[in-house]
Amino acid sequence: MTFDPAQSRSEAVRRMSEALAAGGITGNDARFLVLDLLGLTPTDLILHGAALLGPAGAERLSEALHRRLAGEPVARIVGTWEFWGRAFDLSPETLVPRPDTETLVETALALQPGRERPLRILDLGTGSGCILVALLGERPKAHGIGIDRSQAALAQARRNAVRNGVAERAAFVAADWTAGLTGAFDLVVSNPPYIASATIADLATEVRDHDPAAALDGGADGLDAYRAILQGLASGPVRLAPGGALVFEVGYDQADAVGRLGRGAGLAPERIVEDLAGHARVVAFQPDHARSGVENP
Repeated sequence: MTFDPAQSRSEAVRRMSEALAAGGITGNDARFLVLDLLGLTPTDLILHGAALLGPAGAERLSEALHRRLAGEPVARIVGTWEFWGRAFDLSPETLVPRPDTETLVETALALQPGRERPLRILDLGTGSGCILVALLGERPKAHGIGIDRSQAALAQARRNAVRNGVAERAAFVAADWTAGLTGAFDLVVSNPPYIASATIADLATEVRDHDPAAALDGGADGLDAYRAILQGLASGPVRLAPGGALVFEVGYDQADAVGRLGRGAGLAPERIVEDLAGHARVVAFQPDHARSGVENP
């Protein structure tokens, strides 16, 4: 299906919704795509829905519909996604920021309260930079380092730091987790690959075919990255500062296993925090604080 330049904006929303529904895709994708790709606000669509698409608009919507029906996520089509109230540009080498990961940011901020604190933050597997950028945005005296093995991801993270006004306080470095790093950090955060290798083929098309495999594959049991990070913090020159915290995002059924790994590395007790869906989504370690439990963010 293609759009006609003589069709109206409102008609485009209706026709795209019908085409997506026929392809088994429900929700507000059509409205979102029309608004974003035509540069409209919801008010524009209400007041000027009768305006015609024109050749350029019809071409953009036709391409977007084809890509969405092929399983490409809306975020990949528009190239930008919102996280923690900020816009992040995407690239093929970065994950789409997800609401679940905001639980990690919220937990990290709660563990290091005080907006004016000069924190030192380390983000392992930074990807788009969304976690580090969000934390730096909330802590204006903090500085951080984002680590990733992908040079392309690091380049995207740098651009996102610039876009969100924190580039002067952020550095992005190519490394394999903590390898080659030194120093003490007040916050170490990570949303590492945590999908078991054998289950990647069963993931939804939007994830399996469009998210970078390196950001998904966590090894045979999904826990390889956690082991590597914990080992690096336990035995290497990178460490938690006194009163520091290590905060992981985990798969919906991995909190207990990651907790055991942390205790084995001498980082206990752990704090487990549930996401808005009620899944144990974040595991945090504070070696110098005697607190543990299960909490909602």
